[in-house]
Amino acid sequence: MNTVSGWLRHKTAVVVLAGFSPVLLASDYGEDHAAVAPFVAEMQAEHGFPPKYVKSLLAQAERKQSIIDAISRPAERVRPWHEYRKIFITDKRIAGGVEFWERNAEALARAEQEYGVEPEVIVAIIGVETFYGGNKGSHRVIDALTTLGFDYPPRAEFFRRQLKSYLVLAREQQVDPLSLTGSYAGAMGFPQFIPSSYQAFAVDFDDDGQVDIWNNQVDAIGSVANYFAEHKWKHGDTVAVQATVSGEQFSKGLTIAEGLEARRSVAALKELGWDIQHELADEAEVMAFEFDVGESMEYWIGLHNLHVITRYNRSVMYAMVVHQLADLIREARDQ
Repeated sequence: MNTVSGWLRHKTAVVVLAGFSPVLLASDYGEDHAAVAPFVAEMQAEHGFPPKYVKSLLAQAERKQSIIDAISRPAERVRPWHEYRKIFITDKRIAGGVEFWERNAEALARAEQEYGVEPEVIVAIIGVETFYGGNKGSHRVIDALTTLGFDYPPRAEFFRRQLKSYLVLAREQQVDPLSLTGSYAGAMGFPQFIPSSYQAFAVDFDDDGQVDIWNNQVDAIGSVANYFAEHKWKHGDTVAVQATVSGEQFSKGLTIAEGLEARRSVAALKELGWDIQHELADEAEVMAFEFDVGESMEYWIGLHNLHVITRYNRSVMYAMVVHQLADLIREARDQ
C-alpha cells in the first residue's frame, strides 16, 4: 500500500487535518447530504470526535459510482464455480505462494505454533486476497466506506459502522485517514481486513510497536492466524470432502441455499442419496453443496474448518478456492 509507506511520517497528519476549513457545498458529502449530520453526531457522542473534524474529512471524501457497481456484482455471485476457480487457481498463484512461504518461513512457523493455523492456509488467504501483496487495492478507504455507508442502502448500516471503526483506528494509529487505500469495500493491507476486523484481530507479530498490515508481512501473517484462531480453526482437521449422489432425493440435502449456518447430519444425507468419500460420524453436522464444473456438477461436504474460512468471506466458493489453493501450495512446496 504505497500511500502508507512512511507510516510514522503521518503521525501529525490527523492533528493538521483538524484545522482544515472544509468547503462543504462543493463536496459529495457536505452538510447538505442527509446522512452527514447524524453520522457526525454519532462520532462525537460515541467516540469524542470534534464535529468540525469529522465534517472536514467527509467533505473531502468522494462518491464513487464504480464502487457501488463493483459491490453489486462480486465474482462469486455472478460466475459459476469453474470460471471463479480459474481466477485464483493458477500456476502463477501457486508458485507465488511457495515463494511467499519461503520468504516468510520463520513467521509462518511461529504463527502455526502460537495460533494453530497451518502455513498454507495463511498463505492461501493472502494469495487470494491480494496476490501476496501485489494488489492491495487502489480506492481510498474513506471514499469506499463513505460511498457505501451513505449511498448504498442494501448495506449502508454495515458500512457506516466500518467508517466509524476506520476513523477510530486511524486516530489510534496516528495515520492520515485520507491517505490509506484498499479494496472497493474498504478492506485493507495484505490480508484485506475491514476496519472492524483490524481492530479485533490485527496484531503486532514482530513486536516493533506498530500494527502494520499494509507493509509488514509478518504482522499480516500473525493477524490472519489470529483471525482464524479466534474463529475456532481446528489444526489438522479435514476442511471438505467430495461426495457422489444418486436417486431423486439428493437435492433435498443441499444446504447452501439456506445460508452458511445451515446443516444436515451425515445420516440424513446418506438417506437422501449422498455417498460421502470420507469416513464421518453419522451424527456429524455438515454443509452440503454442489458446484458447476462446466458440463457436470460436483458435490461436496463442508466441515467445521470450511465454515471458519467462510467467516473471512461469506462465500462457499471463496472458502473452497482458499482450501484448494492451500493444498496445491503445500504440494508444490513439498516437491
